[in-house]
Amino acid sequence: MHVVPFDNAGVRGFLHRPSHPNGAGMVLTHGAGSDCNAPLLIAGAEAFTAAGIHVLRCDLPFRQARPAGPPSRASGPGDRAGLRRAVEAMRSVVSGPIVLSGHSYGGRQASILAADEPDLADALLLLSYPLHPPRKPEILRTEHFPRLSTRTIFVHGTADAFATVSELEAAAALIPASTGIVTIAGAGHDLRRGRFDFTPLVTALTDGRQ
Repeated sequence: MHVVPFDNAGVRGFLHRPSHPNGAGMVLTHGAGSDCNAPLLIAGAEAFTAAGIHVLRCDLPFRQARPAGPPSRASGPGDRAGLRRAVEAMRSVVSGPIVLSGHSYGGRQASILAADEPDLADALLLLSYPLHPPRKPEILRTEHFPRLSTRTIFVHGTADAFATVSELEAAAALIPASTGIVTIAGAGHDLRRGRFDFTPLVTALTDGRQ
């Protein structure tokens, strides 16, 4: 595996090149309070690269604009445009399927983008999808789920305050595309900062890949 800085057309981060590539690629990004150097993202990039997938681990535009602090309420469209550019950049690196992935806020923006542009990515990998704010289960972030036609894999900790596993299962049922949920026992929203066995996740993502 070889990791190199990546800075092209407004996409900034790191490109993980596998020793034995299988032709697939992944765009992987972070949550609202983090950046592309989050331990979870580094661990995930290493696991997927070991499986032969090129991984572009990148900062969302809101984080590029300032080094700390959460995104504003108006950040969504710009961050989705950044994700689109990242997928386009990855298509110049690999010829096979591309997975669009993100943790929490990054995953939410990835899923909205996929609902709006169903041909952009071949699959979604949503790490700790923020289904609702903690202790506010009535405020669901699922408006776009019925429009998702992209295969979607959720990765969720059983102690995540942003959704119980049963709540996430009910929400996933709104998606007309194929879905799957990989649970991490005892993990909270940070998914143990990536300190878990990625093998079931790699298997869930690569099984059935076109």
